[in-house]
Amino acid sequence: MPDGQSPFDKERLKNGASAAPLGAVGAGVRTLVRQAFALLGLLLIGISIPIAFVTPFLPIGLPIGILGVVLLGRNSLWGRNWMEGILAKHPRVERMAPNWLMKAVFGREKFSRENQ
Repeated sequence: MPDGQSPFDKERLKNGASAAPLGAVGAGVRTLVRQAFALLGLLLIGISIPIAFVTPFLPIGLPIGILGVVLLGRNSLWGRNWMEGILAKHPRVERMAPNWLMKAVFGREKFSRENQ
């Protein structure tokens, strides 16, 4: 989904509402919310590592880390570029990642060996 477009835009247009932009204030609020989600994602990634060590037999840290990665990748350009760089350096990480996670974070399918 392109930046600045929500799944509710299509529903609103179907109901006959206009597609007027929110203006500078709405764009600023949207930017602040996206950056807050990106920082929350970073915080969750940072918290998931100690939680994973404290609870080694219960995988509590893994879902927290995945949620953090999804929030960071979907709401921050620098976070997405950072993660793409890691995937480029370490292709094994992308092979281990499930396809639904790649779609959630990057909005694309996993790269296969034939595409590279």
